[in-house]
Amino acid sequence: MSDSQKFMQLAIDLAKEGIFSCKPNPRVGCVLVKDNKIIGQGFHHKTGEDHAEINAIKNANDETKGATAYISLEPCTHKGKTPPCVEALIAAEIKEVFFAMVDPNPKVSGQSIKILEEAGIKVSYGLLEQEARELNIGFCHRMSSNRPYIRTKIGASIDGRTALKNGKSQWITSEESRQDVQQWRARSCCVLTSASTVLMDDSSLNVRLPDFSDEYQPTRAVLDGQLKTKGSEKIFNLPGESFVYTLMSNEPSGKREDILFVNEKNGHMSLDDIATDLASKEFNEVLIEAGPNLNGAFLNQGLIDEIIVYLAPSVLGNSSRGMFELPMLNELSESFRFYMESIDQIGTDLRVVLRK
Repeated sequence: MSDSQKFMQLAIDLAKEGIFSCKPNPRVGCVLVKDNKIIGQGFHHKTGEDHAEINAIKNANDETKGATAYISLEPCTHKGKTPPCVEALIAAEIKEVFFAMVDPNPKVSGQSIKILEEAGIKVSYGLLEQEARELNIGFCHRMSSNRPYIRTKIGASIDGRTALKNGKSQWITSEESRQDVQQWRARSCCVLTSASTVLMDDSSLNVRLPDFSDEYQPTRAVLDGQLKTKGSEKIFNLPGESFVYTLMSNEPSGKREDILFVNEKNGHMSLDDIATDLASKEFNEVLIEAGPNLNGAFLNQGLIDEIIVYLAPSVLGNSSRGMFELPMLNELSESFRFYMESIDQIGTDLRVVLRK
């Protein structure tokens, strides 16, 4: 690995420090180097606060003249809640900028190159691009498709069963797997579930990691087409935001301010409309934690981008519930195809990550 790759890898590693806290903004890290020595570094911690470049410049203590910047994402060119980072790099008299990938946000999207070059700063990009893109997979997906990157998490027996016929499922997978799930929740902007899951399990679906601030709890959204929840369930009364999607035709009993109405499509809530609405809320990564009906509905609509399956070394049999409730397929060519992204052992279980 070259020195430039090492510095960029450090910038990407720094960006990971904001993986739970900077949503909905992209995760960004920056390293400033002079005479092949690091003089400053920083990452974007929280929306509305300084971006990675600003934090790195401050960390460099006025030694930035003639330095090279390694940034995991193209520096911003527009004024949002903070000033444009290109202006800060120019003012700091940076001589060269490497960024891993072009910002997919149309407000930026390569515009920094011209601005920096006109200021006499040499610009290069594409260094460790795949690693940088992976870090912001949800942000990139939302910018390119106008919907969030949707994962579903499933705990199952080795024969693919997620609960007994009577609905009991606690616990199929190991404690280590359940702790691992907390990491996926924490990085998500929203956790999506069904009314049946809420009513059967009295689910919390919040993050319970040590030292995790409730300020960064993902929003919890419940799909409740028949409005069976009352608002008194535990999921609605924990730190963090929560709301319900239901059909336009429903009239809530009592006063509820947490309801969002959705158009009907084929007798059910329009999942396409829900995905678009989630994107409008600037949700980059959405995690589905529900049963086979909701999983199957999203899969059948082509809305699942990634499946995370925790497979336990147990067998529950054909009478138990499966992973996806789907219409009957008549040909193998009709199957939903994914590729294996990774397989890891978590406690006594296997964690399999599949992507489109």
